[in-house]
Amino acid sequence: MLDQIFAQQFTTAIDITAVIISLLSALAMGALIALAYHITHRNIFTKNGFAVTLIIFPAVVTLIIMLIGDNVARAFTLAGAFSIIRFRSIAGEPLDMAYTFSALGIGMACGMGYFGYAALFSVLLSCVFVIAHCISRLRSNDREMLLKIVVPENMNFTEKFDLVLDDYTSHYKLLKVKTAEFGTVFEITYKVILEKDTDPKEFIDSLRCLNGNMNITLNMGETLKVYE
Repeated sequence: MLDQIFAQQFTTAIDITAVIISLLSALAMGALIALAYHITHRNIFTKNGFAVTLIIFPAVVTLIIMLIGDNVARAFTLAGAFSIIRFRSIAGEPLDMAYTFSALGIGMACGMGYFGYAALFSVLLSCVFVIAHCISRLRSNDREMLLKIVVPENMNFTEKFDLVLDDYTSHYKLLKVKTAEFGTVFEITYKVILEKDTDPKEFIDSLRCLNGNMNITLNMGETLKVYE
């Protein structure tokens, strides 16, 4: 009933009480999504600004939806205003997009006055994010790492490290090869799963003998422990 009253009110005029209730509701539900983000990224180096954005974003979307209402001219005006804004944020992991669109959906629902749907949506999604994170942690392998090897440009690195990788890993896969330092070196990136008794330092020392003692980086799971 409350949802219908607010929905009808937003199509005619904007009441300050309705605005305050909508914004507070959007902030509260955005905080719930941000809490889920904090729980699922507790052991990862993350940008705190993104969690704050998840709180503010639904309120901003709510205000925009309320200002537009059924006015087509306002919609085109706001679209033109946003088209001149250039976003320079660095793309994060794919899951961050899910959090962003969740905050967007909550803001739209609050802006249209559907608080019940918005609350249900935020609670369900927060639970899904946390449950999916717990399942992935149970299935994760703490010996799974990201290996980056730097080699000179004149070195033929094809199958050069295969023997060492066969000895120290149970599985490895070449992910990426790119040039660096103005083309003077190559950076080779592998996804590896170390054997249970493998010493990371011994593993890196064996690789250093093959790449001319250049930089080698081993990123270790979610904790991002780095051996160089």
